[in-house]
Parts: sequence; C-alpha cells; structure tokens
Amino acid sequence: MEQPLFLTPVLQEKIWGGEKLNTVFGYDLPSDKTGECWAVSAHPNGTCTVENGPYKGQRLDTLWAEHRELFGNAKGDVFPLLTKILDAADDLSVQVHPDDAYGMKHEGELGKTECWYVIAADEGAEIIYGHHAKSKEELEAMIKEGRWDDLLRRVKVKAGDFFHVPSGTIHAIGAGIMILETQQSSDTTYRVYDYDRKGDDGKPRELHIQQSVDVTTIPHVDPTLSIKETSFGDSSITEYVKTPFFNVYEWKVSGMLDFKQNSLYTIVSVIEGAGNIVIIDDATKEEESYEISKGTHFILPYTIKNWRIEGDLQIIASEPGEEA
Repeated sequence: MEQPLFLTPVLQEKIWGGEKLNTVFGYDLPSDKTGECWAVSAHPNGTCTVENGPYKGQRLDTLWAEHRELFGNAKGDVFPLLTKILDAADDLSVQVHPDDAYGMKHEGELGKTECWYVIAADEGAEIIYGHHAKSKEELEAMIKEGRWDDLLRRVKVKAGDFFHVPSGTIHAIGAGIMILETQQSSDTTYRVYDYDRKGDDGKPRELHIQQSVDVTTIPHVDPTLSIKETSFGDSSITEYVKTPFFNVYEWKVSGMLDFKQNSLYTIVSVIEGAGNIVIIDDATKEEESYEISKGTHFILPYTIKNWRIEGDLQIIASEPGEEA
C-alpha cells in the first residue's frame, strides 16, 4: 500500500530567530537563534529527507527528479513549493521578492509569492505589509531619505490571521510572531531596510535597494481574499487562497474527516493536536494507519487517492496551483 512521505525538517539559524521551534514544536535546534524550520523543501539551501517507507533516506529533490509519478508527473525542473515555520524573536528585515521572470533572469531561480498563517502572536505584534509610495520616484526618495515611518504600512496581527503576500509586496514579520509560510521554492530575498543591524561579522547586512525598487509593486494593493469555510459536523475545511502557484487550506478535525486527492499531491503540516491519518487503498479498500502530531510534516503523493484523519488536530495543507 502506498505511504505518506514523512519528512525530516531542516532547521535554519537566523539573526532574528529564537527558541520557540523547540519549546512549541519540540524540534532539536542548532542554536538559540533558530528562525526557520524548512518543513517541506527540495531547495538546495535546505533539502528535506524522507523518514519512512521504500524511499526512506532519499532527498525530496531526488524523488522529484527520479520518481515524478509520485507527483502526478507534474511539470517543472524543481519541486515548486516550500513550507516553513518561522519563529520571529526579533523583527525580520523589511524585504521584497521578485516574480518568476525577474528571479530567473537575475538570480537563476523562481520568484517568490508566499502566504502566512499566523500560528501565534504576542499582544500588539505587527507585520509590515505594503507601503504608502504612489510612484517609483516617491519610493526611491522615501528609501533614500530613510522615511520608514512614512513609507511602511504596519498591520497588527493575532493567531489565526492569514495573509497572501504576492511577489512585489514589501513585507516583514515582526517580533513575537510565529507563522506557517507556504511559498514558491525560492530563497531570493531583496532587503529594503534592516534597522542598521550588524551580522555575525560585525558589518551591516547587505541591502538590495535597486533590486527592491525594480520589483516592488507600486502602488500597493491588498490582494483580495475569498476565504471559504465548510463545516462537517465538529470538523471543518477552510480554503484560504487559490493562486497560480499554490492553494492553501486549514483542516480542523474533531473526531474524523474523510478526504480525496484533488490535486497532483498534497502537502500537510500539523500545527496543533494529535491523531492518525488512515490511508485507504482505492482498489482493495484496505486501510493503514499512521500516527501524526504537532510538528509532523508529510506529502500525500498522487498515488494516494483517499485518506481519513482521526483525532483532534489543526492542520495547514497545500497543493500546487495551475502554474506550479
């Protein structure tokens, strides 16, 4: 019987990171400044490996290259999505990401459209989401003059909020926020402003002003969200966003809930609770159960068509969009 692909996350140290990836999710951290858990990734800067089954020990990028049937024979040279959990103990740099055309031309990799589910946020915590410049000239002038309070748009957040962050959006996660991020598989970030912080080498971290001006969407317009929640007794499925790159959902399971594969593959991250996923063989109707709990991440490949989740769990799931 086909099995889920359970993955070993890759932990990344960051100047703004903390210890909550250990205290909240139980991961073994490389330091007390661990900012990111790359939970489902085939990116060369942090590639996950499979923990179970016939592909145990194999890297996700290798599976994509050699066993494309697991992913519905999806197109593309690289696995297109990346799921992270971020712990912002301090403010992240103010940044912006390119679209695919600019990213491929200048960086040799995909651009980055992303989205955030806020797992937790301290009282009064804020993100930077967009800007107030009306033209490229005004954007350049406000950056040059350091008029950050005039330029940057601040938004207070709380647990359960969701934000779509298309390429070209100036943004930053603020201190005291933990998010699950679904994004294109890219590690290209252009820093607009970094609070004059110094890196480990004692020097100010690099900024990318010209690239930032090149790729920023002006004026900023909030993307329209059409959030749809469907209840199934005490359980529910919420569709947060459908984009050309990814579709993102929240599954809240209280008891049990049945699912069908509606895409080439499905990425699953458990952010709260514990229970089981039961894989149902499409032909024989035989079942096989796997324990899942907070901090578990896995891919349900194309070859798995039906499954059931049992227990009390909160899950963020994603699948590739039409262009992924």
